[in-house]
Amino acid sequence: MRHTASSIGTRPPGSGPTLIGSVQRALRLLEAVGGFLQGATAKQLARAADLPLGTTYHLLRTLTHEGYLRRADGRFYYGASVAGISRAEDRQRARRRLRAALAELRDELDAAVYFAVYREGEVELVEVAASERRPAVAEWADFRATAHAHAIGKCLLGQLTGEQRRDHLARHRPVELTAATTTEASVLLRRFAAPAPGPVFEHQEYAVGTVCAAVPLACGATVGTIAISLPIEQEGRLARTADTLLTSINGLAGTFGASFTI
Repeated sequence: MRHTASSIGTRPPGSGPTLIGSVQRALRLLEAVGGFLQGATAKQLARAADLPLGTTYHLLRTLTHEGYLRRADGRFYYGASVAGISRAEDRQRARRRLRAALAELRDELDAAVYFAVYREGEVELVEVAASERRPAVAEWADFRATAHAHAIGKCLLGQLTGEQRRDHLARHRPVELTAATTTEASVLLRRFAAPAPGPVFEHQEYAVGTVCAAVPLACGATVGTIAISLPIEQEGRLARTADTLLTSINGLAGTFGASFTI
């Protein structure tokens, strides 16, 4: 049997894009719902979307089952799944703003820049802005399990309660990563309980040849940090760069606040 292009689901050369009619009709129906602030009946939606009533009923059942619509007193309204799409779009916009802000800081500070949060009991590295000139620190040991050693982790743990810090160190036992790493839990807990004002510093405790600094951020109950890393040859400007970072992020509080939900 000789198969034509259309019989095996491919498009012949020069044809337009393949359009799925049922998807188009469902989208038209969702758009129509938005035109009725007090909800709409199936007949109203069929007229608004210019669809046969039978097709409209079928699509309404499917969209309601999937959570994109909800039905109350014979009328249809947007459902939770539509709100989820909106939240996803908000998160994408927040991610783009975060990336732009970190790239701006990277260029201003001439350093790799990191944004991280402490979420659900773990260190979460959300975004990094680095360059060929200032590469990011290679994650050779899991950042989540080595918070005792790097500036990101130190800054995050310093913002937690004593109970939360003890719980974290019980789950992630401090290990020696370099000769400079502190591994004694009691010493770490004392340091975290009385953090120094301003930036938190780390000198080759996570990776030989790298120095880092981090400044704290918070959004509600979630804590975060903006951190920088420099090669050991640039150690002399670490403190000055960290102070500049602290000043710079004050003007970007809104951007970083929205980024906690990414």
